[in-house]
Formats: sequence, C-alpha cells, structure tokens
Amino acid sequence: MDSRPNGVANGVAAPDAAHTLPDICYTLRKKVLAFLDETLEDATLQKVQQQVRISNGVIEDALRRYGPEHLSISYNGGKDCLVLLILLLACLPTVDSSATTSGVDSDSGSSQPKPEPTPLKALYIVSSKPFQEVEDFVATTSKEYHLDLDRYTTKMRPALEEYLAKRPELKAIFMGTRRTDPHAELLTHFDVTDKDWPQFMRVHPVIDWHYRRDLGSLAVDNDATKFRPAYELRDDYEERLGRDR
Repeated sequence: MDSRPNGVANGVAAPDAAHTLPDICYTLRKKVLAFLDETLEDATLQKVQQQVRISNGVIEDALRRYGPEHLSISYNGGKDCLVLLILLLACLPTVDSSATTSGVDSDSGSSQPKPEPTPLKALYIVSSKPFQEVEDFVATTSKEYHLDLDRYTTKMRPALEEYLAKRPELKAIFMGTRRTDPHAELLTHFDVTDKDWPQFMRVHPVIDWHYRRDLGSLAVDNDATKFRPAYELRDDYEERLGRDR
C-alpha cells in the first residue's frame, strides 16, 4: 500500500476545515430532498429523479443490512463513484434528519436522535498510469468529505485481499459500476463476489444510471475543441470517444 498522505498538490485549494461531516451530510440531504420535491417538466430530469430515488433506496437498504461500520466505498475520483459518494453521504444518519432520501420515512415514529455519522471507509485502487490531476482530486475530495481512505497501487485482487485483511469488519463495498461497464451486464444491486475472489457483498446503487442522466459529465465533440452536455449523448459508449487523442 502506498502510505503517502492525502495532501493537496499543485496549488489545489484545501476545503474549508469548518465543514464537519455531520454538516456535509445534512447539507447534501437537504439538497437531494429539495431536488426530489421539485415538480419538473423536463423528461430527462424526471428520469434523474427516478434514478436518485432508486439509488437511495439501495443505499438505505445496505445501511440497514450492514450498518455504516461494516461498509466501505470504492472511490477513484471518477464521475460515477463521485455521484455515488454524494448520494451515500446524503443518506447517512444525522441528528437533524428525519426523512429518507428515497422518499420513505423509516423513522417517522421515533423520537430518538440519530447518531452522528463517522468517516466513511474508502478504497482507492490506483490505475497503472494515474493522472496527477486525478490523484489531486482524490486527495482533495477525500479530505473534504472526511473519507477514511486506503490507497493501493497493486492490481485489484491483491489490493482487495490486503484491504479486507486490514479491515476484517467489512461486509460490503459500494461500487460505482454501471451496466455499460465491462462484465457488468448481469449485475444486480447486490452481488457477492465470485468464489475465487475475496469475499464481500458488492453494492451497485448506480448500476442503471446513464450519461443522459449524469448531468455532471461531459462528452468531447467531434472537432475535439468543444464540449457537449452528457445528456445529449445518444449512447453511453460515446462517452469514450476521443480518449485516444
């Protein structure tokens, strides 16, 4: 494992240290609930709302099944896992929250305050040739969102073996996998790893998201000088176009 600290490099500004994890979770929860409460005419945004509700239902199910202390998130700074991280933080229990972000209030009859969230365990398996910008982004966002991040530079299987040996309490890991990713066609929201792999439950809250619904991503236009919003993509595979330039 690479033990370098999650510092901020190349002039990237550090986040405001005053933003505590409970504050962040509460703020994100308010934003997610406000978005879900909107009455929208745009069909694409309506689909976003639908997918957010589905994803949050999966996250809340995982939190009920395992508890935050037995969960981790696979985080590499990419668009899909960043969306997942935001939704996961919005679902974490906070003292000030009462409604679930999937639209079902599971605690409406309880007057007991919820415990404050603790830092999320996170796993970062570094690619063979990482971009420094990605490294900086992972470091910055890990600090901003209070992730308890472990960083590995080995291949996936030995990294998972080492990670689970270090974190034996883990029972499930949130993954930002989507159905258009390689070998993901038959995945469900909850899938145990294959028998010859380190054993844990893989949780896929954003498995059925598409780039037409992922409004934060960009697609390179044909002349490689312009950008188009992701929701203009006709096919998710178009997002890969231009990466060989």
